[in-house]
Amino acid sequence: MSDPVLELRGIGRTFGEGSVALEVLKAINLAVNPGEIVALVGPSGSGKSTLLQIAGLLEKPDNGTVLIGGEDTGGMSDDTRTEIRRRKLGFVYQYHHLLAEFSARENIVVPQMIAGMAKSDAAGRADGLLADMGLADRATHRPARLSGGEQQRVAIARALANHPALLLADEPTGNLDPGTAGDVFGHLMRMVREQRLGALIATHNPDLAARMDRTLSLANGHVSPA
Repeated sequence: MSDPVLELRGIGRTFGEGSVALEVLKAINLAVNPGEIVALVGPSGSGKSTLLQIAGLLEKPDNGTVLIGGEDTGGMSDDTRTEIRRRKLGFVYQYHHLLAEFSARENIVVPQMIAGMAKSDAAGRADGLLADMGLADRATHRPARLSGGEQQRVAIARALANHPALLLADEPTGNLDPGTAGDVFGHLMRMVREQRLGALIATHNPDLAARMDRTLSLANGHVSPA
């Protein structure tokens, strides 16, 4: 049996000091397996974004261990953590964060070239992903010429460009109307399934959470099955 793509062991995170200290995460334990899509739900301010930042090696916990593909990241240098993010992790946020001066294709090519892929190969991969997302005819359009749903589909394609093992998404449809959100999320689910990624997706939308394999609830610093 393969290792989980993500495992958090005893993760704790506190903000502030002394009497104003706020313990946001308390001994969090969770795992996401290859091919599994896990919803993370909880009230605003419960620490969902902090947990995703720690899982994505963008922030270090005060205590506990983050394992990516069975590999303990705790003692890694910042450069090594950056390389792990580049090779093994994909990120999707509530706002698409596309580069305004670049086309949809170019937005997907850039992270691949940063990872060392030749431009022609990166463009081929980008065009394939855009076709999979139903955006083949929008490849040369800049973000300003794309709808909100199209922009977010490009952002999902970009997150998948470097063949990550784990996708982390923070309210990926939070800025979209319900109909568009359902359509965009359907594309995300299909791509994750086809590429057999693990995915941890924070959402306030109970309908989207219900479409995932299981749901974890974060409240009062603790994670529990929902």
